[in-house]
Amino acid sequence: MSDTAAIPVWINGQPDTRVPVTDRGLAYGDGLFETFRIAGQQPVLLDYHLDRLMLGCRRLHIPLQRDALLAELAAWSGMSRPGVVKLMITRGSGGRGYAPASDLEPRRILQHFPLPEYPDAWFQQGIRVFPCVNRLGHSPLLAGIKHLNRLEQVLARAEWDGIDQFQEGLVCDLNGSPIEGTMSNLFIVQNQQVLTPRLDQCGVAGVMRRWLMEQFRAAGLDAMETTITLDGFRVADERFFCNSVFGVWPVARFEDNHWSPGPVSRLAQQLIRSHWF
Repeated sequence: MSDTAAIPVWINGQPDTRVPVTDRGLAYGDGLFETFRIAGQQPVLLDYHLDRLMLGCRRLHIPLQRDALLAELAAWSGMSRPGVVKLMITRGSGGRGYAPASDLEPRRILQHFPLPEYPDAWFQQGIRVFPCVNRLGHSPLLAGIKHLNRLEQVLARAEWDGIDQFQEGLVCDLNGSPIEGTMSNLFIVQNQQVLTPRLDQCGVAGVMRRWLMEQFRAAGLDAMETTITLDGFRVADERFFCNSVFGVWPVARFEDNHWSPGPVSRLAQQLIRSHWF
């Protein structure tokens, strides 16, 4: 049995793999999740992940205690083994109907997965990006948080098969403005400014996006959130995707356009390697 296979799934602090059919996460997507990398024995950006999780709990009115969750994470063997951890929080079990009871206990689910293996060429030469047709709807209440209903991302990712031809997809909102990848956040560089799309109407506020914005500003770069257009994406000096599992992938191809990784993409990769992995 491998080390990864030996790590048990925990539900509410106990080894278990059974979730009741009455769980509101299953019935309505009523919950949140975080996916983070364990580098060596160190969870990458755990505080940032928990910040976003607790923001989501406040938005959805799910009563989760951060200190109790931290104690549970510390007791679980998956937190000290290299790989990827998926933490899911559902509102708990309830009856039929949308209205939640006021006394539900949140359900906490912890899973550990092997670290994905990505070709070195995706980091060094860049990736090919698919122009997704599916659009992200506007919902300011849910914008930024990582709730369990990810059907928009599922449908966008289903637009192409495999990872040989395309490694990520560019997803726009209802106005046709680029927002993110199907599993990552977007940056472009234009006129010596580092730009990332605003996420006040839709999209997920990634923790690596937040960390890189802080690092760019600390390095003296002009980094800001703004509205990005498709034409702006095409004519930018650089463009790259990031998340807390793979780090940074420069964009090498989109439609008929071809580019080489630029200095800000390389700086972002160097910052991640020097701090995390």
